[in-house]
Amino acid sequence: MRRNDSLNKAIANRRNEFFTQADVIEDELKHYTDQFKGLSVLCNCNDADREFARYFEARYKELELSGLVCTSYSPDGNGEIWSYNGEIWSVSGLSGNGGFDTPECTSLLEACDIVVTNPPFSLLSDFISLLIRYNKKFIIIGNINAVTYKNIFPLIKDNKMWLGASIHSGDRAFSVPEDYPLEATGCGVDDQGNRFIRVTGVRWFTNLDYPDRHRPIEITSEYDSMLYPRYDNYDAIDVSRVRDIPKAYDGELGVPVTFLDKYSPEQFKIIYELDAPYINGKRIYKRLIIRFL
Repeated sequence: MRRNDSLNKAIANRRNEFFTQADVIEDELKHYTDQFKGLSVLCNCNDADREFARYFEARYKELELSGLVCTSYSPDGNGEIWSYNGEIWSVSGLSGNGGFDTPECTSLLEACDIVVTNPPFSLLSDFISLLIRYNKKFIIIGNINAVTYKNIFPLIKDNKMWLGASIHSGDRAFSVPEDYPLEATGCGVDDQGNRFIRVTGVRWFTNLDYPDRHRPIEITSEYDSMLYPRYDNYDAIDVSRVRDIPKAYDGELGVPVTFLDKYSPEQFKIIYELDAPYINGKRIYKRLIIRFL
């Protein structure tokens, strides 16, 4: 492997070592507590000694879980599997490194009912494809730009996956390893000495329903052709802010990806992902094409 390839791989691995903090997990999972009864939970992305494991251990009986399995990843091999029965943890070694797509971990995935974890952001596309292949319930965290990936957008469009309940803007703090460089704005060390970095654009992704997902957007703007330009390369008007969606517009509209934070499947139909929209010859950021139902 060339030196630059090795360096790029090392950088990518570091960027994948973001560990979700307890408050971020609790803020999201509290919306689904009535949906865990009788389920076996798998946390399969280096979660054996992290906050997902602690969350479910503390609430195992309250949620009436039927099982909890967490895996530990080791890049040099010797991953581990941690199983909890509501009383004690049992630990055993894996023959492989504990990666979510290894045969051992795929067998664990096949046996579970729901996956709750923080997959490596750079591997989110592969991770979701695996969940869909095995028809699993899931609550996972990643970057919102993933909704435009070619294997993920159809799931959003067909209402087989959607954004979670708790994160709709801003950034969130993620714990990072001791050797992670704290060079960016928002990095730091908390009162307990834990290193963290703040990450923008994160969202929860799930196929578990919750009431707020069906709350319609309040629409107050009126359509004015002077205020809503049309795309050069697609027959739709551009709406650069969700709050400016014109009411009762009878046609297709292009909206930012962040529209999904407020999307109600009873109010709008998602039609298309326009990767390279142009207005008066100028390319703008990608848009979702929608229309009123």
